[in-house]
Amino acid sequence: MSGSRETVGKTITVAAVLCIACSILVSAAAVSLRSTQQKNKALDKKKNILAAAGLLEEGADVEAVFAEKVKIKIVNLGKGTYNEDFDPATFDQRKAAKDPDTSIKIPSGEDLARIKRRATVASVYEVYDNGQLKQVVFPVHGKGLWSTMYGFLALEPDMRTVAGLGFYEHGETPGLGGEIDNPKWKATWVGKKIFDDSDKMSIDVLKGQTVAGSPKIQYEVDGLSGATLTANGVEDLVRYWLAEDTFKPYIEKIRQRGA
Repeated sequence: MSGSRETVGKTITVAAVLCIACSILVSAAAVSLRSTQQKNKALDKKKNILAAAGLLEEGADVEAVFAEKVKIKIVNLGKGTYNEDFDPATFDQRKAAKDPDTSIKIPSGEDLARIKRRATVASVYEVYDNGQLKQVVFPVHGKGLWSTMYGFLALEPDMRTVAGLGFYEHGETPGLGGEIDNPKWKATWVGKKIFDDSDKMSIDVLKGQTVAGSPKIQYEVDGLSGATLTANGVEDLVRYWLAEDTFKPYIEKIRQRGA
C-alpha cells in the first residue's frame, strides 16, 4: 500500500511541476511576443485603412505608403473639432469607449448601430496626395445579426461619395452575412452617395438588387441574399457614424475648408 501511495504522490508531483513549468513557458512566450503582436496588429490596421481608400497595392510597403499619404487626427464627436489631448498614433477607440471618463452611454432611441456606448472622440484618417485632400477614412462599427462588425468607410473630398468600405472583424455567418467581405459587394458601394444635395442622409441598402434607371440608384446599394439583418446592420452603422452626434460636424468642416 505504501508503495502505491508513493507512486501516486510522485505522479501528482511530476504533473504539478510540469504544469508550473508549462505555465511559466507560456507566460514568458506571451510576454516576449507581445511587442511583435502589437506591431502586427498596427500593421494590419494600416492595411485595412489603405484598402478602404483603394491604396493597398500588392507588394507595396504598407508603412511607407501610410506614412506618405495618411494623416491621423483625433476628432471630438458631435463637434467636429480636432482634439490635441490624445496621441493619434496610440489612441485606442475601443478602450476609450469602455472608460467612463472618455465615453458616453448612447440613449436607446438614438443607438442605431446598437453599440450602447461610444467614445467621445474618434480617429479619422485624412488621405493626401501632393498636399491635396483626396479622401477621409472613418472607423465605423455596429451590430450585425450575430456580431459587432468593425470596419472603415472612405469618402471622397465632397464628403458625400463613397470611395470604399471594408470590414476587418466580424462574426457573421459565412456565405450569408459574411458576404460583407465579398469584394464584389464592397465594390457596389463605391461611387454611391451617402447624402443628397440637400445634405439629407439618403443611403439605402436594399432587400434585393438595384434596378437600372431607378431615380434613387445613386443612393442605393445591393442587398445580401439571405442576410437582410446583416445588410441592415451595415446601413445602420453607416447612418449612425455619419450623423450629427458623431462625424457629421467634422464632415461639414471639411467641406467648408475645401470651399
